[in-house]
Amino acid sequence: MEFLTQFAIALFDLSNAMAPYILFGLLFAGILHETVPESLVTKHLGKESVSSVVKSTIFGIPLPVCSCGVIPLATSIKKSGASKGATLSFLISTPITGVDSILATYGMFGWVFTLYRVFTSMIIAIVAGVLTNVFDKEEVEVEKPKPTFSTTAAAKPNFSTGASFGVAPQALKEEETSSCCASGDCDSEATSAFSMIKALKYAFITLLGDIAKPLFWGLLLGALITVAIPENLSALLIEYNWLSYLIVIIIAVPMYVCATASLPIAAGLMLSGVSAGAAFVFLSAGPATNTVTIGVVKKMLGTRSLYIYLGSIIIGSIVFGLGLDYVFSLSDINPQSLVHMDEEAGFIAIASSIVLWGFVGYFILKPYFVKDTKSCCSDSSC
Repeated sequence: MEFLTQFAIALFDLSNAMAPYILFGLLFAGILHETVPESLVTKHLGKESVSSVVKSTIFGIPLPVCSCGVIPLATSIKKSGASKGATLSFLISTPITGVDSILATYGMFGWVFTLYRVFTSMIIAIVAGVLTNVFDKEEVEVEKPKPTFSTTAAAKPNFSTGASFGVAPQALKEEETSSCCASGDCDSEATSAFSMIKALKYAFITLLGDIAKPLFWGLLLGALITVAIPENLSALLIEYNWLSYLIVIIIAVPMYVCATASLPIAAGLMLSGVSAGAAFVFLSAGPATNTVTIGVVKKMLGTRSLYIYLGSIIIGSIVFGLGLDYVFSLSDINPQSLVHMDEEAGFIAIASSIVLWGFVGYFILKPYFVKDTKSCCSDSSC
């Protein structure tokens, strides 16, 4: 009974911490979808090239979005035509850094830590994106034209006018444009004016509907992991210093913590005697991943991209953590001297949590109460 109580409290706290950022990210993604032409995303981020990965990484670094708020944004740019590599690099670089996190890192750890954190997050994101484009290429299906046969003119195709199998070119053109799926986007036009209604519909119906199930299970699993983490974490890391990197990774990867909120935790670890490298691993891997993001990456990009995503973050964080310890070992600087050492769940957080759970519950229960009706599009964005 006590465990269930702790689990419920952890789920409540986790929901309050994540919900405002998820809702903000959804709203931001909806507005972005309405204001940024899909052709622009496809042009700069659609190719499976290093340049598209670098552009996506640089675009994500200054955005003040955490690992849960980045989910709807990444889903949106993927739907708009971004490659898997560009989407994955955006997913990694955005939550690790951000204008707010960069300034907070400088204020708490100084410029050395700050530059190192930004630089390493770029490297990890770019490597992950490039590896994804190389080993998990998009499967492009070439659709063969389906000829339309006419019962009267099937035997006498009209080659002189360019018609095929008794169907006039103009009729074919009209048939293509009349289909709501002809352009791949059923509710937006390149020339249409900005519509807040469409932005909200895209954000809270299309995107949230896509991520509702992994979001639900991710929240439950995240709360379970939070309850399971020992309270004497710092003492455990000091006692097993040679295993501190792996222990931090095991805790940081599934745990939800935003880039700014991870700073006091890392500072506390360092002040308690944990190495700067192990604390850095938490700063890198903690904000970049959590159970919710892991589930969404698997659904959106596939299992192979998920392995690349986790492998790049885990290996990159450990390597750069060891590198940071090596740098400090060559200098006379005491890492603890760099630390210049506050969390709340107000009305907005609780209200956001209620709204989010309302949406998630609706999409989870919808298949059991609402019968699916056939539409002209198989894609949910229609």
